[in-house]
Amino acid sequence: MAKAAAAGGITSGQCLCGKVALEIDVPARWAWHDHSASSRRAHGAAYATYVGSWRKRFRIVKGGRLVTRYEDKGTARSFCASCGTPLIYERGRSPHMVNIPRALFGARTGRQPLYHIAIEELQEWAYTGEPLVPLKGFPGVVWQRSKKKRRAAGEDPFDLARDDL
Repeated sequence: MAKAAAAGGITSGQCLCGKVALEIDVPARWAWHDHSASSRRAHGAAYATYVGSWRKRFRIVKGGRLVTRYEDKGTARSFCASCGTPLIYERGRSPHMVNIPRALFGARTGRQPLYHIAIEELQEWAYTGEPLVPLKGFPGVVWQRSKKKRRAAGEDPFDLARDDL
């Protein structure tokens, strides 16, 4: 087994409501994107990005009583009981590790997600880096142009919605 890198500091994270706060010593052990159906459903997203930490380098520093746990098939997922934010993903086969959603941290974790787990479960509707362009009339919205034939005037669903205004 690889030897843990010496801690180079601490990075903090929190749930959506801020009632649960956690921290890890950096650098994290590793980071990855998980495309599995269980992570997709637990996060309500196309995939979840995690950082893995040695358990002894992970701490709940606030709101520990609000952490609730769901166990299934050798894994456990912990959530904030107040806002529902996923907090911890644990695997029975790796008892010395905890996995934390990368999005909970506001600063660097010392690892970039270089790995993809369950890539065969990638959904066809997930964004995979195709070029995006600004959507005219909707500041801050970008979209992926279709490679299909162009619509005739009046066939744009956004144009139809505007006619109702």
